[in-house]
Amino acid sequence: MDSSAYAKRGESNGRHSGAPPHFNNVDGSAAADANRTALERIRELIESGRLKASGRLPAERALADELGVSRRSLRHALDQLEAEGRITRQQGRGTFVTDMRLASENLVEELSKLTNPVDTLEARLAIEPPQARLAALRATRGDIDKLFEAAEASRIAKDPPSYEKADAAFHRRVSAAARNPLLIAIFDAVLETSLEGNWRHGRETAHCINNQANYAADHRRIAVAIAERNPAKAEEAMRAHLSSVQQRLIEHAFPRTAAAE
Repeated sequence: MDSSAYAKRGESNGRHSGAPPHFNNVDGSAAADANRTALERIRELIESGRLKASGRLPAERALADELGVSRRSLRHALDQLEAEGRITRQQGRGTFVTDMRLASENLVEELSKLTNPVDTLEARLAIEPPQARLAALRATRGDIDKLFEAAEASRIAKDPPSYEKADAAFHRRVSAAARNPLLIAIFDAVLETSLEGNWRHGRETAHCINNQANYAADHRRIAVAIAERNPAKAEEAMRAHLSSVQQRLIEHAFPRTAAAE
């Protein structure tokens, strides 16, 4: 699919196949149940501590057999876990658990004591634009499909918590598409720190409903730049997006200083 097709992607969203709606609904319900079962079983496997010290998951065929699920449902579950930052897929090496809680249960809590939302945005500005550049060079077609889906989810989110979840999923998708495990781990620690509960009011101010449409449009611009394989455009789009979020956080944290300027 070329970049112009990706850019027009939203026009075709929501179209149904020629099958009768009744059969689509039945099939969709069964598939959703199967996907949910696969996701629950992988989560149980990860949290059980039964994985190797490396955190590497078994190959897809073996994992599907072990969990008693179809490979299609397994892939859907792995996609979800990747969007959550729980796993990373490394070409030629396999799929690894990257949840920061496995490395240190208290890492995010400790980091949150040392910083604040404005500092965290500065760190994200240092990390994420280069990741967007790498994503434009390395993203697979599947990565790009998921980026557009995540951008759309941020557009249609109905409330601040839903938007925050969709926003985090989009940024994790960009990070995953960069295909650099070390950067992914660093990014995930910074993102989890920014999502720490004590900062909710400041985040909701920056992500208020008045800003959602603009931020979702930013997400789409980033996705389009990555789909076009334009590293400079992707990097600049991500930098502009995060700078906008940062500015709103600063205005919230230091209202008098912002007004004086």
